[in-house]
Amino acid sequence: MFHPIQHFITITKHRNEVIRLCFKAGIGFQGLFHDLSKYSPTEFIPGCKYYTGKESPNNGERRSKGYSLAWMHHKGRNKHHFEFWYDYEMETKKIVPMPMPDRYIKEMFCDRVAASKTYGGANYTQQAPLLYLTKSTAHEKMAPETYQKLLYLLTMLSEKGEKETLAFMHRTKTLPTE
Repeated sequence: MFHPIQHFITITKHRNEVIRLCFKAGIGFQGLFHDLSKYSPTEFIPGCKYYTGKESPNNGERRSKGYSLAWMHHKGRNKHHFEFWYDYEMETKKIVPMPMPDRYIKEMFCDRVAASKTYGGANYTQQAPLLYLTKSTAHEKMAPETYQKLLYLLTMLSEKGEKETLAFMHRTKTLPTE
């Protein structure tokens, strides 16, 4: 099936929630540009084709093709994804994760909260984004300080709630790792 209207509604709902959260976190201007690449043909068409409303269409594209061209396009254009922050290490000749600037960690936080709300619907809790992170293998793929900063924010969300966490992010320039 091809679901352009449902996919458009889902990504726009998600994007609008990220923008709202970014403004409250003190990075509103940055939030206005969040995920604009999802409306490009490279991402939008597969999104319509593999739309289910329950998970990222990128997973459907992966199951179908063995990879997601939409995801590769997306992560290469959006600095709030830790996968954007990989570089070649001169000494080892390996591709390794680099630390993310705090402004993009803040946007990543907003993105994860909005995704949990969008895909979780009525089942969303303020613990959901933290559980999603801790059950993933992201800690193996992120720079350690990036993971620690994101973990700090998601733990704060889980324990103190959205309003207090966003206010903290708004007034804090350098994120703590502990």
